[in-house]
Amino acid sequence: MTEVLKHSWALLLGVMLLMVGNGLQGSLLGVRGGSAGFSAFSMSVVMSGYFAGFLLASRMTPGMIRRVGHVRVFAALGSFISAVLILYPAFPHPIIWTVERMIIGFCYCGVYVTAESWLNNASSNENRGQALSAYMIVQMFGIIAAQMLLLVPDPSGFLLFVIPSVLVSIAFAPILLSITPTPAFDTTRPMSLRELYTVSPLGMVGMFLLGGVFASQFGMAAVYGSEAGLSLGQISTFVAAFYVGALVTQYPLGWLSDRMDRRVLVVIVALVGGLAAAAAVSLSGHFTVLLAAAFLVGGASNPLYSILIAHTNDYLGTDRMAAGSAGLLFINGLGAIAGPLISGYAMETMGPGGFFVLIAALMLGLTAYAGWRMTRRPAPESDDAASVTAVGPVSSPVAVEVAQEVAIEAQEAAEAEAVEAAKLDVDSDPIARRMPKFWSLRK
Repeated sequence: MTEVLKHSWALLLGVMLLMVGNGLQGSLLGVRGGSAGFSAFSMSVVMSGYFAGFLLASRMTPGMIRRVGHVRVFAALGSFISAVLILYPAFPHPIIWTVERMIIGFCYCGVYVTAESWLNNASSNENRGQALSAYMIVQMFGIIAAQMLLLVPDPSGFLLFVIPSVLVSIAFAPILLSITPTPAFDTTRPMSLRELYTVSPLGMVGMFLLGGVFASQFGMAAVYGSEAGLSLGQISTFVAAFYVGALVTQYPLGWLSDRMDRRVLVVIVALVGGLAAAAAVSLSGHFTVLLAAAFLVGGASNPLYSILIAHTNDYLGTDRMAAGSAGLLFINGLGAIAGPLISGYAMETMGPGGFFVLIAALMLGLTAYAGWRMTRRPAPESDDAASVTAVGPVSSPVAVEVAQEVAIEAQEAAEAEAVEAAKLDVDSDPIARRMPKFWSLRK
C-alpha cells in the first residue's frame, strides 16, 4: 500500500476531491429542492437524470477517448462539470436540473473512466489489488466528507455550489499534471442480457434490485431528510451513515464471501438490510434508529454489489469475467435509473416513509429470490469459485474490469499454490514416488 500511495497519491487525491464535489452536489440538490417547494417525485426525476447520463457515458466514453485521447476528454468533461455546478442555483427548475444532472452524470462517468485507466496503468500486477482498495477508500471518504460541508454555510446561497465547482476544478490538476504515461484503453465486449441471465439469474436480478437501492440512497436520501423535517446537521449525518456503513463492512463481508456459499451470505446480508429499512419505517421518529438503519442499509447494499459480481464469475471462465461484469454494470444502471423514480412516487403517495418502504421491498425481494435460487442448483465447487474484489457502484466499467483482473490473478495464484502443494506431497511420500497411480487414487 505504501508503494501504491507513493506513485499514485496525486491521482487518489484528485479522485477524493472529485467525490467530495459529487457527493456535495447530490445532497445539496435534495436540500435546495425541498426548500424551493419541489415535490418528492420532481426531485426523483432530477436524481434519476444522473444515472441516465452515467449509463449513456459508459457506452460513449470509450469511443470519445479513442478519437481524441484521454487528456482532451478529461479536460472537456471536467469543464462541463464545473460549469453545471455553478448553473444549478441560477436556474432552479426541475426540468433544467434534470438536464443538468444528466450532463453531470455523463461527465462524471467519463472522468471516472479516465482516472481509473490511469490508476490501472500506474499499478503493477503485484499491487493492483491494493491500488483498487485505496481507490475505493478515497471514494467513500470523499462522499462522507462532502456531507460535513453541508454544515459550513447557509445552503440557500450560492457558496455551497461554488465549493464543489472549485474542488472539481482543483481535482483535475494533480491528474492532468501527472507524469504517468497515458494508458491504452480497450473496451470489453459485453455479454447479451439473455446469455448473462442464463449464466447467473441471481447475479442479474440481484444487480437490478441493488441498482434501485443504491440510487435511492445516493440520490434520494437528502430528499427524504428534507421531507421528514430533519435539520441540516441531521441530514448530513444521515446521508453520511450510508457510506460509513459501506466503508466498514465492504472488506469483512468480501473476505467472508470467499469462504462460504455466496448465496447464503446474500440472503443474510440482504435480510439484514431489508429488516433495517423496515424498522426505519415503523420507528422513523427516532433519529438514532434512522442512523442505524442507514448504516445497515449502506453496509449491506454496497458489499452485495461486489459479492454478486463474484457469484456470477463463479459460473464464468476467466476469459469471460470482464464481459459478464460489463453486463452486470449495465443492468445495475437500469435499476439505478428506475430507483429514484419509484422512490419519489412512493414518497408522494405514502409520505417520507416511502423511501425506506422501497428499500425494504427491494432488499427483502433479493433475500427471497436468492433463497429460491439456492433450491434450483448447487453451489459451485470451492476450487472453481472466483475471489471477491471490492468495487463500488459509483465506479466506471474500467474499475470493474480492473477488479476482475485482480480476481483472476488471485484465482490463478491460488491454483498455482495448490499445484505446488500437490508436488510437495508427492516428493515427500515414498509410496507416491514408487506407486504414483496408487497415490493419486488414495488422494
